[in-house]
Amino acid sequence: YSFVTGESTEVSKDIGEKLFAGGRQMGGAIEVHVLKTIKQSYLTQLWEHQVFQKPKFQSSISKLTDNISRYFTIAIICIALMAFLFWMFYDATQALNVFTAVLIIACPCALALAAPFTFGHSLRILGQHKFFIKNANIIETLVHIDTIIFDKTGTLTHAKKAAIEYVGEVLTNEEKSILKSTLRNSNHPHSRALYDLLKTNSIYSLDHFEEILGSGLVGGYKNQNIKIGSAEYITQIKDQNTQQTSVHISSNDQYKGHFKFYNKYRSNITRLFKSLSRDYDLVVLTGDNDSERKHLEKILPSKTNLLFNQKPMDKLGYVEHHQNQGAKILMIGDGLNDAGALAQSDVGISLSEDINTFSPACDAILHASNLEKMAVYLRFCKQAHSILKFSYIISIIYNIIGLYFAVTGQLEPIVAAILMPLSSISVVAFTSFATNYIGKQLKRF
Repeated sequence: YSFVTGESTEVSKDIGEKLFAGGRQMGGAIEVHVLKTIKQSYLTQLWEHQVFQKPKFQSSISKLTDNISRYFTIAIICIALMAFLFWMFYDATQALNVFTAVLIIACPCALALAAPFTFGHSLRILGQHKFFIKNANIIETLVHIDTIIFDKTGTLTHAKKAAIEYVGEVLTNEEKSILKSTLRNSNHPHSRALYDLLKTNSIYSLDHFEEILGSGLVGGYKNQNIKIGSAEYITQIKDQNTQQTSVHISSNDQYKGHFKFYNKYRSNITRLFKSLSRDYDLVVLTGDNDSERKHLEKILPSKTNLLFNQKPMDKLGYVEHHQNQGAKILMIGDGLNDAGALAQSDVGISLSEDINTFSPACDAILHASNLEKMAVYLRFCKQAHSILKFSYIISIIYNIIGLYFAVTGQLEPIVAAILMPLSSISVVAFTSFATNYIGKQLKRF
């Protein structure tokens, strides 16, 4: 049910039990009876939540630019009129020139251009580093994030890789080859993983093969017989550790040992969390059971909040609850089961091994291989926001200096017309150079 709940461990079902749409049968054929309509499905109820209907981003920068531009125009007209009236009494021959120069030299264009050029370059640079953001407003929102929530399976762990450990008697090369040949006939994910593990061993043409649904496999070659499956099938003793995935082996009805399956975590996860913990509250919110709690507590900072057995609606509710307490939340997940939390969060990032496959609820797509750079991307967004502030300051200073010379009669209208575009050109040049400069620093990581 990993597609629905995020839990990656297989769930056994008996005849007569209910199945839910989104589950995947891992084994032989089954017969099912449809009891409910699609409108009653678990994921449909999640996707019909009001969070998917509301608008998400409102740019404070756009509002600030609009407000400045609105009052800027009124202020410039007032200054021009007052300067005109002053010069009419002081030196009437200069009055019209001063009035015209003030209107020409003062221009809000630089303010309007600052945000599009800064964030436009930022979107391009981040895209080159496999971080694809939907629109410029998201960069601004990322600057104000104070809490980061991670899904576990498929996000912190590799979606299709697992670490495997063998515990027990050493298998002979012949036993390994028969084991590999038996696994070759099964499509179960654990069978495929073990088959890949034994890639250096030979393949035999088996004399006998059988798959016992829900239990395991049997393979025979000459006088050798191999069984692979659950503890109960191989040893007739039920495995008490239901949270640890294991595949047991016997050779000629003699128990040999078992393979333990562990999630394989992405590289540099510890370093990423350590870097992020300096500035953000960190949470791992997963539908998996807590079998790997101790391992996560070892590799993650002590302040990381770990929450297991979380259903999709639980994840959404968690995000909403903390937002109501004032938190600005970034959610990073990989599956459709995370869609509610991704949509509810201030920014939702879909992690993908393939950038063509992602949750429609996300605001950005991050290639899985670059998850370790998340702290660097967030720092880049803050630097881009600082560049925007500096460009505003440049524009304001330029207008103040220009107005001073215009109001005091030291600036001819023709000269003002030549100088006026320089404010826009200087801001565009500054934002282009500065964003490209901080973009080059991303290549170092």
